[in-house]
Amino acid sequence: MGIGLGIVGLGAFGSSFADLFMSHPLVDRIALCDREPDRIARFAGLEYWQGKFNSRDAYTSLDDICASDVDAIALFTQHWLHAPQAVQAMEAGKHVYSAVPIVTLPDGDEILDWCARLVETVERTGQLYMLGETTYYRPEAIYCRRRAAAGDFGSFVYSEGEYHHDVDSPGSNLRRVIEHRLASAAGQEWLEKHQTYKDRGIQNGPMHYPTHSTSGPMSVMNARASKVCAWGYANRTNDPYFKEQGDAFSNETALFQMSNGSTMRICETREIGLRGRETFRIYGTQGSYENGCWCDKESSTPLSAEEMRQPLPPEVEDAFRAVSRTSEVYGGHGGSHPFLVHEFVEAVAQERQPAIHVWSAVRYMAAGVIAHKSALRDGEILSVPDWGDGPAG
Repeated sequence: MGIGLGIVGLGAFGSSFADLFMSHPLVDRIALCDREPDRIARFAGLEYWQGKFNSRDAYTSLDDICASDVDAIALFTQHWLHAPQAVQAMEAGKHVYSAVPIVTLPDGDEILDWCARLVETVERTGQLYMLGETTYYRPEAIYCRRRAAAGDFGSFVYSEGEYHHDVDSPGSNLRRVIEHRLASAAGQEWLEKHQTYKDRGIQNGPMHYPTHSTSGPMSVMNARASKVCAWGYANRTNDPYFKEQGDAFSNETALFQMSNGSTMRICETREIGLRGRETFRIYGTQGSYENGCWCDKESSTPLSAEEMRQPLPPEVEDAFRAVSRTSEVYGGHGGSHPFLVHEFVEAVAQERQPAIHVWSAVRYMAAGVIAHKSALRDGEILSVPDWGDGPAG
């Protein structure tokens, strides 16, 4: 018997996941929730949705879908809402998939408070929480975890993770993204709240959304960040984007001491003359991964995405291909989207912790939050909090 799953938030990002969740063989029933009914209507009228969607499973508020009898909820709302909504859904007895990030707020202490509250809610309610971090299921991350499990890296020595995303990137212009978000009802509500942070003199920074950089190396090494020192680059052109966001820095670089004795360097840049890059490199005493190649002391072997990733179960792959508009199954952020959907749905159906569970999610997030604090203090070495390994540890 399959599960009932609700999707909350059907904007551009949520819509890109809707067909995947609906078509998964372990999902028997799908519910939709959005404050704008026309977004629901786009899917409600599709012929291939009729077997799993009924008009009575259309909702316009989180309160209403939380009061329904679906088993799980996937959140694709605005990023400042993710953690509060995840807590509300788990309190209502729903398992939760949350799009990244856990939550993004200008105040790092508030982010850490939400991290702690998420862990407490999972532990108290017994509900599952999974962060939909795309880097975790990029081909290189899947491959490197496989080589790490086999011991092929030896002891980990050094790693690097980076998310270079200029505000004017042609592929995803962050100015346009902000405009689109603020045009919604939730966006207008956020403007009022955001002003309160400005009034308090809170300074934001790109390390408050670090998981595209931190999750790759940390998941491969299965290690947490213990200490960090970081520095920032402040915008020098009076760019209104950074002023309106209240950003102290447009770019931040951090150096971490890891729990396994290795060192990790993380970069989060929003002002950089580069087309854009989201990747990592990991070096061990016996083997290393960098720039799409597996390396050892004698050779460097280039790898394709197909060689690095492991395929989904055939029945899941077939179901996803049936609703793909391009017949390509492995799409979205390096092919990560179908893996994220499958992992969460299967975890709920099997009643097990998902791969990117809450204890991993808060580790990826807290590393960046403390790095930003260090940058604000001109590189002061700070300890990174941790909430334990959880039952899956």
